[in-house]
Amino acid sequence: MISTPITISGIPAILWGGKSDGIYICVHGKLSRKENARGFAEIATRRGYQVVSFDLPEHGERTSSDYPCTVRNGVHDLTTIGEYVRENWTDIHLFAESLGAYFSLLAYPGYPLRSCLFLSPILDMERLIKNMMHWYGVSEETLEKKGKIPTPLGETLDWEYYSYVRENPIVRWDAPTAILYGTDDKLTERDVIDTFSRRFAGEVTVMQNGEHYFHTEEQLAVLRQWLETHIQNR
Repeated sequence: MISTPITISGIPAILWGGKSDGIYICVHGKLSRKENARGFAEIATRRGYQVVSFDLPEHGERTSSDYPCTVRNGVHDLTTIGEYVRENWTDIHLFAESLGAYFSLLAYPGYPLRSCLFLSPILDMERLIKNMMHWYGVSEETLEKKGKIPTPLGETLDWEYYSYVRENPIVRWDAPTAILYGTDDKLTERDVIDTFSRRFAGEVTVMQNGEHYFHTEEQLAVLRQWLETHIQNR
């Protein structure tokens, strides 16, 4: 499989596959990197598509950058990637995981996507942050006063991030969407998935005992089969 390192407006990326009019934008989740798109790209390129994957801020080649992985920066970068793709391809699709799915919802609400695949998506970031505040006993007043509060698990509650999320709710999503979700996902509750599905007519596949991070042999087998089913031949 051809994999070509490229840079898109300063963003390190990889273009997978031979020339095609069809492409998948691949957006990874937290603690991942562009190279981890290989498994997805093997399936998509076999079906006739190219794939572009890239490092989110503070990930992969950008780990030591002083450009933080905030929602504002994430949306900016996805918009930049989207503009590049739109200039060079006509048949555009999306595969996004976890945090990458949330950034995608904000960056691509009116973007011309033919289809969208979400793995363990974060669909309601405001609710997730409120859950985290509850877990760690942090009130909105305290967070606003302190600005940033580190948590025992390494996450940092950030008032500016939280404010941006509240001020930019998900109100539009036009792309035909399929979701793969695990019943043991601790970050996104099932009712959040169902609400999104009803509101935007998304198809949901549920894996019993699946986790937010699909990593076991069984989970990866389910993921591969799901991708084989939903990525159509060109």
